[in-house]
Parts: sequence; structure tokens; C-alpha cells
Amino acid sequence: MRTTFSTWARRLGLLGTVLATALAASPALAKTELLVYTALEADQIKAYKSAFEQDHPEIELKFVRDSTGIVTARLLAEKANPQADVVWGLAATSLMLLDKENMLQPYAPKGLEAVRANMRDPRATPTWVGMDLWSSAVCFNTVEAAKRKLPTPTSWADLTKPEFKGTLTMPHPASSGTGFLMVSAWLQMMGEEKGWAFMDALHQNMGVYTHSGSKPCRQAGAGEFPVGLSFEYRANKTKKDGAPIDIIFPKEGLGWDVEATGVMKTTKKLDAAKALADWSVTKKANELYAANFAVLALPQVQERLEFVPSDLEKMLAKNDFVWAAANRDRILTEWARRYEAKAEKK
Repeated sequence: MRTTFSTWARRLGLLGTVLATALAASPALAKTELLVYTALEADQIKAYKSAFEQDHPEIELKFVRDSTGIVTARLLAEKANPQADVVWGLAATSLMLLDKENMLQPYAPKGLEAVRANMRDPRATPTWVGMDLWSSAVCFNTVEAAKRKLPTPTSWADLTKPEFKGTLTMPHPASSGTGFLMVSAWLQMMGEEKGWAFMDALHQNMGVYTHSGSKPCRQAGAGEFPVGLSFEYRANKTKKDGAPIDIIFPKEGLGWDVEATGVMKTTKKLDAAKALADWSVTKKANELYAANFAVLALPQVQERLEFVPSDLEKMLAKNDFVWAAANRDRILTEWARRYEAKAEKK
């Protein structure tokens, strides 16, 4: 019996549907889910994720996001059973702690030679590679300051004056990378004896230690506290959004750290993890970082932020990353002994 053309057409259509369904379900074409631990600001993640997935549609990024100290503690707590595939946007000093615990996979991403020498692990095959640099800054609410007749501070020392009593807020260094880079910088700049004496005096004027690096600047912007010790990205954005703040870069020098990327040694998705590490040092990625930070891993891509000085690099304090990472636990223990009473409730 002869098969009609319409019958063949129906059979071919059915076969096409079956093939399409099978291909869609094929593991070879399924997206690779990459679990990324990060301390990137929540308002940055969406743009970064979208741009990466546009270039790598075969990979889907899933983020676990929190403040630097909390992400670092979680990664160390999970050492026996790591969950993350990649760390993207965490302090270099935190990645150095993971490296010390042998948790990172050495990998030299494509384009590594263009990255600043002081923004990467110096070994030929690094375990971490920088993205951008963030530094401390003071958000000073000019409206609230006028009401309270507060002078405009120009130095860290100014913030210890009696007229600033109860007006300050800053990040908790155990929770926040911004808090830790400040404390580390003061101890390195002043020496430990004078550094702790400075923080004792600062503590007398402190209203609260927050568990977020951004929150003190937001508090200052909203007038909750006149003075918020924070970092330059959040200060620039808060002022750009219309808050009545001046951004102060204290003249003694600024604490700073590097946001960086590292591949977890235990990842079962190494190719995808390497793809993200490669992408993190591209010109396209750095152009996205440039919208938020004044100092980038690829200096040729840098653009000036509207309210951040173009010579910010000259204001940075000397920073021994190895010392900061090696002494982190000791510093945080001593800090908590002295100042924990004014930490906000978790």
C-alpha cells in the first residue's frame, strides 16, 4: 500500500519533535551550573552575571553572596566538604587564607600578563588574580554636621576629637572586608601600639559597628549618623544618588584591598571554572568593574569615578598583604576583646 505525501510529512514532523526533545534533554547541551561565592555588592552582581553568561551561554552562574568576613568564614568552615566552584569578588587577603589551607587550584588565566603585578598572587601560576582595588573613605553628611556644628574632618585623627562623640559608624572587621582593611591599615601605618591607642580613642566616639561595609555610608547619607566610615565605591554611589555627603579621604593614608578571583581545588566543573577565571581578567570584565572602582587590574581600562580623585592611588597606605593575612585572626581577637560591645546585633 502506497504511503501518501501527507502521511510522510506527519511522520517526519513527529520524528523532528522527538529529536528536538531528545536534544534538549541531552546532558551535552545542558547548561553547567557554577556555584560562585562572592562579596560583590548586590547591585553589581546582576551586570557581571549577565555579561559573562552572554559570552558563555553554556554556563549559568549561581551566587552565594554576603559580606567578606562571613563568606571567608563560610568557606573555611566548609573546608572538609567545599560547596563553591569559584570565588569571584572576595578580598585577596581572604583568598590568601584559603590558599594557606590548600583550598585553591593554581591557574593562570588567559591575559594574566596584562594584570598589575601588585594585584595578583606573584607566583607564575597564581592561586588568585585581582579584579579591582577598593579603599577606605569617609562619608560626611553636611546637613547633619551643620545642625550639630561639626567641623569637616580631614584626617583619621580628627575623628577622635570630643565633638564627634556618638556620631560615627564603621564596619565590623570580622564581618566586613572594608572594616578589616581599615584596622589593618591603621596598625601598619601607626605601628601596633599607636594603632590600638587610636582605635581606643575612635571607639569613644563610635555609635555602632555594622556588619556591612556599605551600611555606614548609607547611614550617613540618610542622616542616621553624620559620619560613616566606608569605601569609595559606596561613597561615590551614595553621593551620585543625591545624598548630602562630602567624601573625605583622610590625609594619613587609606586602607585598601583587592577584589580577586580564585578557583576551588575541589570543583568538579574545572573547565567552566577556568572559563570564569579567564573572563574575569578580560577587557570587557574590567570595563564593568570600571563603573564601580577607580583602580583596576587592567590599568588601561580605568575611568575616573565622578566623586573620587583621579590620583587615588597616591593616597593608598602601604599594605603588606602577607602580614595582614597572617595576623588576621590575632587582630580580630584583640579587636573583639576591646570593642565588641558596640557591634550591631546580627
